[in-house]
Amino acid sequence: MIRLLFLLPVVLCLGWWMFLNANNVPLKQGKKGFIYICVFSAFVLGFLTLMAYVTNTDF
Repeated sequence: MIRLLFLLPVVLCLGWWMFLNANNVPLKQGKKGFIYICVFSAFVLGFLTLMAYVTNTDF
């Protein structure tokens, strides 16, 4: 499972890009959303990796 977690930011960014395109918003204006997605994903991935290490669980 942990091997597939890199897909989280990819899927979220793809969804954000599709939302921006559907609402005719330029990418430059939606840049802040991509930054939020990357930061959120980094925290989630870091937390899940830490929990896997602490509990000695192999995903």
